[in-house]
Amino acid sequence: MPDPAVRAGTILAFDFGEKRIGVAVADVAVGIAHPLAALHIEDNKARFAAIAALIADWKPAQLVVGEPHHADGGAHEIACLAQRFAQRLEGRFGLPVALVDESFSSAAAESRLREQGMHGDKLKSVLDSAAAGEILQSWLEQQRAR
Repeated sequence: MPDPAVRAGTILAFDFGEKRIGVAVADVAVGIAHPLAALHIEDNKARFAAIAALIADWKPAQLVVGEPHHADGGAHEIACLAQRFAQRLEGRFGLPVALVDESFSSAAAESRLREQGMHGDKLKSVLDSAAAGEILQSWLEQQRAR
């Protein structure tokens, strides 16, 4: 659950995938998410070392993880893995972690990137971090609505 005390500071968001994890960043005061990176690391130890480096650099007050659902609202096969990833983040880094419905985040990110003229390999190289940005923007909008 999001920490209601998080009214300021940096937020890191993750679009979890078994092969890649997209990362985005935002400052709560500004309220605009920015794609940051895509981690193409399958080994868990190396993956969490890369995340630890991002956390050390950005010093976030909150983490956000996308939780996939099917169009009918049912849990996606990856949802359990995303939830486990969120639990690991919270346990390892002691930061609050919010799960956010990431339905259509990749499709929305791809649409925006295509509107910007990106195609092919260039689009693929930034899609995961752009999807993380969509997830984070959704979380920011939910916070503003509270």
